[in-house]
Amino acid sequence: MPINNPGKIRDGQDGLALANALRDCLICGVAVVEPNGPSLTLNPEAEKMLGLPSGAGRPVGLDFLPAPLAQIIRQLLSAAQPFASRPFDLTLPDRGSVTLHLSTDPLPSQAGGKGILLVLRDLTPLKRIEQKIWRLDRLASIGTLSASMAHEIKNALVAGKTFIDLLLEKHPEAELVDIVRREMGRIDSIVSRMLGFVGPGRSAFAPVNLHETLEHSLRLVQAQLESKTILLARSFRAAPGLVNGDDHELQQAFVNLFLNALEAMKPNGTLTVATEVIPASAAPNVSRPTTPQLRVTIKDTGPGIAPRDMERLFEPFFTTKPAGTGLGLPITQRIIQEHRGAIEVESSPGQGTTFSITLPVLGEDD
Repeated sequence: MPINNPGKIRDGQDGLALANALRDCLICGVAVVEPNGPSLTLNPEAEKMLGLPSGAGRPVGLDFLPAPLAQIIRQLLSAAQPFASRPFDLTLPDRGSVTLHLSTDPLPSQAGGKGILLVLRDLTPLKRIEQKIWRLDRLASIGTLSASMAHEIKNALVAGKTFIDLLLEKHPEAELVDIVRREMGRIDSIVSRMLGFVGPGRSAFAPVNLHETLEHSLRLVQAQLESKTILLARSFRAAPGLVNGDDHELQQAFVNLFLNALEAMKPNGTLTVATEVIPASAAPNVSRPTTPQLRVTIKDTGPGIAPRDMERLFEPFFTTKPAGTGLGLPITQRIIQEHRGAIEVESSPGQGTTFSITLPVLGEDD
């Protein structure tokens, strides 16, 4: 299914983004203001930081620069007194509030004119790092609080559920029984999912036939498939389809994705589940795998995901569903990452959504 201008996100990129941000902080842009002009020459890094077209090392006028930087240079050139190195923080709205740090030094000239050496550093990556650290710290606090609350609630549910079961046996009104038991089950499910998200992995890995796991996961959502008359299209081409993992956790991940797809689709939609083996060089894993990967593709014909929501899909507690918990996809992502895999999402409004999961094929050394 072709997707026009699809939105696409890939998990496992935080470490790479951090490394790239640190690298960008070490890159400097350099510009030299000529004593008589005034004109200046910029290196490629300075042109990129300022959002300017490449000048191939040719001198340009001050009007070529963003207005805030041109104004600073004019002030320095008109100053009567000699100036020393000075820092400036520039915000360039045209580049989406990019913040630059500018250091300046006088450039002596034999002709007696006044030149300036400018060194620019892009502070935007540092701000992004700060935002990521703040977010991770906030999530850690939420996780600790959630785990404590979930543990206490789950303990209380044991006594509460036992009491309610005994009470309902004495007053077996059918409607009340169904409502109370369903709501108790929903609370228990929410608490279990919270514990599953914040708790450390305790998986015992073993060889898993992924096709059998997929078939069993599909049987668990068979009722939803039939109730909405959803067409199921299978294409299991991976052979032999073995991975090293925890069958129950992988099943949980697939069921989460199947349920999301079914909830997104109207009646008579199509759910496509496909597998294939891809070479290591084509795998999206950040860790540069050396073994072939087994890719599972789950595609629906729903309305797609809004671009504003794409970047938040795996954010804990983020949900667009009225009764959602926002934990299904974060738990799924965690399971896939613990299996040394990666998950990608591709979607566009009106074009449906495709989740692609890659897992290392079971090798002789596993």
